[in-house]
Amino acid sequence: MSAFDEAWRIDESAFPAGGDSAEQLRFALQYAVLAPSGHNTQPWLFRVSADTVDVYADRRRALPVVDPEDRELTMSCGAAAETLVVALQHFGLGARVAAFPEEGEGDLVARVSLSGESADPAAVDGLFQAIAERRTVRRQYEDRPVPDALLNRMSAAANELAVSFDAFTDEPTRTAISGLVAEGDRIQFANRSFRRELAAWIHSRRADSRDGISGAAFGMPDLLSPVGAAVVRTFDMGNKVAEQDREIAAGAPALGLLSTAGDDGPSWLNTGRALARVLLSATAEGVRSSYLNQPIETPELRTRLASVSGVQRVPQLLLRFGYGPVTDPAVRRPVSEVLL
Repeated sequence: MSAFDEAWRIDESAFPAGGDSAEQLRFALQYAVLAPSGHNTQPWLFRVSADTVDVYADRRRALPVVDPEDRELTMSCGAAAETLVVALQHFGLGARVAAFPEEGEGDLVARVSLSGESADPAAVDGLFQAIAERRTVRRQYEDRPVPDALLNRMSAAANELAVSFDAFTDEPTRTAISGLVAEGDRIQFANRSFRRELAAWIHSRRADSRDGISGAAFGMPDLLSPVGAAVVRTFDMGNKVAEQDREIAAGAPALGLLSTAGDDGPSWLNTGRALARVLLSATAEGVRSSYLNQPIETPELRTRLASVSGVQRVPQLLLRFGYGPVTDPAVRRPVSEVLL
């Protein structure tokens, strides 16, 4: 890792076991901020009290074009909340999550409270170790299957949060879904506002903001990130991107779809919580992942995705899974910058 990856190097032995609850919660937030988020916007803020952490949506970091209802933003906050729960359990502290705990406080999306009961660290040992190892790997994956046993564990983890996780490993379904991904690419890149929004979040890992997507994620040197942003902003590359994404989607050993019964704030929050568990379960077994949300972000394709996949619930997130290279992590802001 480089100097830009400092947030991912946490000394767990520094946990203040003899400190008060607020100290312990602030320490555990170092793990929460490693959760995934759309365009690596990190759209969360935290307020720590004696034995709770309130998770707020930072709507200044919203993506109004690709995520006009803040659906994915809420999922990002849910992923951060669940990552915090995993970290606390590793340190022997039981915790629970309440969704939208105060009526009329729409930005307060979750409250993580210490339960006062001890937790078994062994139950989350693999998940905890995976927090700092998780990556979004956008490159081609190896041609070897993801074990069914792992996919079943991922499904079970999501089900505990009232979220369904359906895995697709058969070629016909993967091919059909990849076609929708490609169609979504063409629709999105034809939209100049979409390109401008995406370009605004592409910048070097060396940027002071410590957020966004490096050009390295798209196969170019990090220092050329501004050039990549300019190209995305200026040119409709929908056809090229569509064919690339069609290939990686169809060639992925497994596609995974998270879906819910409802399509509201609590459903989105739970999807984010389930996402954290699913991704950590995969990472613990050496399986990489990346997002293919174009068909869900494009309203006219969302119902078609449900039909093609045979899912009876509301599609929320589409991912691919497989074995791939080790890549640098995305940069992160320090906890001090996200505390209220």
